[in-house]
Amino acid sequence: MADTVQLVEYFYVMAPNKPGEGARLLGALRESGINLLAFSGFPEGRGSQLDFVPADPAAFREFAKSHKWKIKGPKRAFLVGGEDRVGVVAEILRRLAEVRVNVTAIDAVCAGAGRYGAILWVAPRDVTKTARLLGAV
Repeated sequence: MADTVQLVEYFYVMAPNKPGEGARLLGALRESGINLLAFSGFPEGRGSQLDFVPADPAAFREFAKSHKWKIKGPKRAFLVGGEDRVGVVAEILRRLAEVRVNVTAIDAVCAGAGRYGAILWVAPRDVTKTARLLGAV
């Protein structure tokens, strides 16, 4: 099976960097039936930035508004997935480097059952170029 690349919208929330914050926010999404394609969290300053990639961005925005979340976005990222093989992420990064696209951040995992997945971020000015190069849908 060929790799798939999807251009997605993501939103982020700044939260306190303390135990349970991610669980609290993700739990609220679960209770409301909001499905995520990806989630990433990391420290930012004295807090944490939590990135949400919803399957339905409009439903996520409505949820965030009704729960008074202070979201930023939408912004864009790429979800990549396919058959796991040695060096697959290195190949993606090499292709982007060849056309001088700097990857701002990337998280990649072995998804099991011979599959891999990754989420990557590029500068807004490079989104169209990256989408074309990787064949994003």
